[in-house]
Amino acid sequence: MASWDRAGHLESPPLLVVDAATAFLDSHGVGRGPLAWQRIGDGHSNVTYLIERGGEFVVLRRGPRPPLPKSTHDMVREARIQKILHGHGVPVPEIVAVCEDESLLGVPFYLMGRLDGTVVTDTIPAHLSLIEQRRATSEAVIDALVSLHSIDVTRGELASLGSPGGYLRRQVERFRGLWEVNTTRSLPAVEWIADWLARNLPASQAASVVHGDYRMGNLMFARQAPAKVLAILDWEMATLGDPLADLGYVTATYSEAGVLTTPLELTPVTRAPGYLTRHQLAERYQSRTGLDLTPLPWYQALALWKAAIFCEAIYTRWRRGERPNDTVFGPSLETGVPRLLEMAAQHAGLTPVPRR
Repeated sequence: MASWDRAGHLESPPLLVVDAATAFLDSHGVGRGPLAWQRIGDGHSNVTYLIERGGEFVVLRRGPRPPLPKSTHDMVREARIQKILHGHGVPVPEIVAVCEDESLLGVPFYLMGRLDGTVVTDTIPAHLSLIEQRRATSEAVIDALVSLHSIDVTRGELASLGSPGGYLRRQVERFRGLWEVNTTRSLPAVEWIADWLARNLPASQAASVVHGDYRMGNLMFARQAPAKVLAILDWEMATLGDPLADLGYVTATYSEAGVLTTPLELTPVTRAPGYLTRHQLAERYQSRTGLDLTPLPWYQALALWKAAIFCEAIYTRWRRGERPNDTVFGPSLETGVPRLLEMAAQHAGLTPVPRR
């Protein structure tokens, strides 16, 4: 396969350059002989491959094709965060190697160890299918989040990941700025909701590691009952900040019977009987942390508003032909992004939503 230098002149350079990847594996003593690979995961932004070489398995994770928006898809930082969190007992994959040299694949990437687990998406795993295991699966989602949020972030290397003070205001300002570089259309609700969020910032009650994309589809469960989180995946958006941002995201995007679907419904099985409701998830979190959840609707509005903005980036890339194999998700965002904005406005108590 072509090297990156040559591939860089192609309209759509390859995501995995086999010669370059092989040389990198050689330099880190990972397997011998030719590679076999397959793309894994439901990610619509970063790209993950399972690679097998001489009976050894590793997982390669990289960002999408350049150009990339500033401060996004930072694989080097994502790997560093997982290394730090591993030292605090957080269930994360082992980081095998990190490549900062963009000449190999066009972007930095890293290798992590393969974990033998199950990610729950559109099919209920047989070992987690009993009613009591469905409930236990939902409970495990919250319990893993509570454990993450309980880590002391005021000292050690963890404290270097960011400043939790002013986190919420920075989130609103950052994503408001990202909208202009991510879109080619006018959706006035983005600014309308941004103004409301900025005017109604709640006071943060605690500081913690914030995952930033915490949902069931980013958790790997053990392959046997009882339900147990084997690993928390996808740390690209992680930082230090307000823990209720994660709770707002997981509850706002969680699939529940009788609730309208969104483009973020990536684990629809929780609509089935036996899984906790959004309200029950929040109650379990509150009972274990003691935090006041009165302002939770603000955090849910923030989550859906942010989701609309990063989904718009995917939609724009699809419209530009940068996602040639995407025949479902990208096109769905024409109406999916406005729907996310409508749901954000509902949590904020803002209706009707301006469309033009």
